[in-house]
Amino acid sequence: MAPDDSSAARDQSAERFLRLLQQKQPGRLKVYLGLAAGVGKTYRMLQEANSLHQHGVDVVLGYVETHNRADTVAQLRSLPIIPRKTLFYKGRALEEMDLQAIVQRRPAVVIVDELAHSNVPGSQNEKRWQDVEALVKAGISVITALNVQHLESLHDQVLKITGTDVTERVPDQVLKRADEVVNIDLTVDELQTRLKEGKIYEAQKIPTALQHFFRADNLLQLRQLAVQEVSLLLGRQIENAPHGAAVAPEHRNTDRLLACINSNALAAKEIIRKTSRLADRLSAAVWYVLYVQTSHESAARIGLTAQRNLLNNLQLATELGAQILRVKDDDIVGTIQRVAQEKNATLLVCGATAEKTLWEKVTRRYITQRLVRALARSSPDLDIFLVMY
Repeated sequence: MAPDDSSAARDQSAERFLRLLQQKQPGRLKVYLGLAAGVGKTYRMLQEANSLHQHGVDVVLGYVETHNRADTVAQLRSLPIIPRKTLFYKGRALEEMDLQAIVQRRPAVVIVDELAHSNVPGSQNEKRWQDVEALVKAGISVITALNVQHLESLHDQVLKITGTDVTERVPDQVLKRADEVVNIDLTVDELQTRLKEGKIYEAQKIPTALQHFFRADNLLQLRQLAVQEVSLLLGRQIENAPHGAAVAPEHRNTDRLLACINSNALAAKEIIRKTSRLADRLSAAVWYVLYVQTSHESAARIGLTAQRNLLNNLQLATELGAQILRVKDDDIVGTIQRVAQEKNATLLVCGATAEKTLWEKVTRRYITQRLVRALARSSPDLDIFLVMY
């Protein structure tokens, strides 16, 4: 799971995946990760597919988006393709990957592009990453591609960096379960040159892209996120390595994170994502999301939209790997104290608002101050991380 930018490294990556396939275990998952569109993820996937094909591996193309790039199209010539299926939605005929046809064909490996894609309503699964999980579960190995901005836990960071609200997102757990993740890296100058040469978007889209998403400062930060993500995954792989290579228990990180949320949808989502990233960086063995339901947040006192948003946030936390704790109690500070002690938490993550109203100033700031004071007395070794919103 390392940056992969040379011919020798590329060959080694393909050979590693071939060895995994030869172990006759359930379906494997390999992800090509990039900082943005145009870095060459699809091209590299197809290069590997051709290499596997030449080694006698039964590899097929389940879904590939060439964007009419000549060098990418050229890679398709010798590879068998599973025809896409047609679905009708709002009077339009749309093409999707034929999941059922691939499962029936049962190849050893299938190439599936654009992991973050949302399927047409009426498909077997809502998201393509769910299709990929189904293929792996069926014993079919998958090679796929993803841009770093589509990772769920990075949504808030990407929004702040680029100003783009990425709506198609993939749970981090999908990447964490991958057997191999390869970072397809390009310098900012190289990527912008490809864009200007028309190798990424059509000519009329290029000026807007250069002024917005493909600005140099944006790409530099996205490149950093991609490198950091692969580094975190590599660290986790080393931590969990089998056959005596794993880190001895006495040397493992024992951090346990506890995130505290309420029914404030945007704040809760940001706290959950931030805690997920912290858990990864700390290689924490476990992290929790605690929701303390006070009488002010009972089902009878908050609207259906707030209830639905709360459930969605708890589902998000589960997808990112958290364990959910729900407690009914009007004593927020006392409950957080008790749960932190019961779970042996080492880092508490909670929100702090820049108060806009007198009520927020009186309630939320007061609760945060009470919590900090109480934990300073009862749990001096418990660190507190405040997420401003």
